[in-house]
Amino acid sequence: MMQDPYEQLANALDRLPNGFPRTQSGVEIAILQRIFSPVESSLVCQLSGNYEPLPQIAERMGLMVEETRERLVGLAKGGLIWFQRGEDQLEFRLAPFIVGIYEAQSQAMDHELAHLFEHYMAEGGAAGIMKPQPALHRVIPAQKAVKSEWIVPYDDVRKILLSAKSFTLSDCICRMQQEHLQHRKCDFPVKTCLSFSSREPSNGSNGLSQEEALAVLDTFEDMGLVHTVSNVADGVGYVCNCCGCCCGILRGITDFGIQESVACANYFATIDPAVCLDCGICRERCQVYAIASAGGTGVVDRQRCIGCGLCVTGCPSHAAELQPKPEA
Repeated sequence: MMQDPYEQLANALDRLPNGFPRTQSGVEIAILQRIFSPVESSLVCQLSGNYEPLPQIAERMGLMVEETRERLVGLAKGGLIWFQRGEDQLEFRLAPFIVGIYEAQSQAMDHELAHLFEHYMAEGGAAGIMKPQPALHRVIPAQKAVKSEWIVPYDDVRKILLSAKSFTLSDCICRMQQEHLQHRKCDFPVKTCLSFSSREPSNGSNGLSQEEALAVLDTFEDMGLVHTVSNVADGVGYVCNCCGCCCGILRGITDFGIQESVACANYFATIDPAVCLDCGICRERCQVYAIASAGGTGVVDRQRCIGCGLCVTGCPSHAAELQPKPEA
């Protein structure tokens, strides 16, 4: 008896390093049914986690190459699978659920999908995706908070942007989801996900210029949003600008008790009690509640601090600063 294509797809997604853990209620199947048609699911579950050329995929699916190309290109345009241009042809792979398929659901996000996803995260999805190490995302420290001589190349997001050619700003799926739940606690902008690549912008592109991309990054930093990127040293292609009340990754810390849900920056915050005015700005700007007031000064919880530097960039008395972690 043929296995249900949604069951096959859920299992295929869970085999990827990012994971898509199964739950007792099976709510993850309901999520996939909202996103994929049965035919799409039966096709996508046959893809692997590695990029493969079209003829190889077509043979496995029992389809002609042109028909396979047409179907997969349509799925790729919707962000449901990933593609790249090989030496002489397109190559496709299975996209992870997070970060990947879920983030492509801005057009589909509604009350029902928002509740299904929240149910999934609460029933074990959050722990299954964010507890395994290494973490999917890592924190990039606020660029104005770190001495230039301390910044390692993979933390220098401005340098990464300066090497890119095309830039787009898109809606944050996390804030959209919380909005539909009516749980949203912040008033940060929704359009805060900055993507970029080394490819030349396409004709008629409504993307950002490099100058505009750098400016919005500064704006989000000034607002008090945490920069996070894919936890890789090379090949970073986006910067998420996150808040602790909406962002699924930071909610790992604030809502689900998973301190290791994000890879911390290589720094930690300190506050000089002799200079601190105990004004509370650092506490307001800390998205993971790592700062408290005690004895008339701000105090940093080193175990909770993710090294984002927002306390530093917002401190009017310059009492807060980032320190590099020990080499070990």
